Amino acid sequence: MMRRYMPYNKVSDLPDKVRNNLPDHAQKIYLEAFNHAWTEYKDPAKRATKESREETAHKVAWAAVKKSYVKVGDTWKPR
Repeated sequence: MMRRYMPYNKVSDLPDKVRNNLPDHAQKIYLEAFNHAWTEYKDPAKRATKESREETAHKVAWAAVKKSYVKVGDTWKPR
């Protein structure tokens, strides 16, 4: 699958790692957080590290998911 370097339009556009592991609701959280971070951190000066815009957006999205979900074994469960 080709890597994407832009906001995701829908859940089905998310990376396989996200779609194959997270529950539906968590995928929606990921999508919204990624897209928000993609816009928020467009300017490299706003990023805390020298990571790319995409890397930063993915980290923000995972952090958002982890506020509402916890991984138990191989399954993500609501907190």
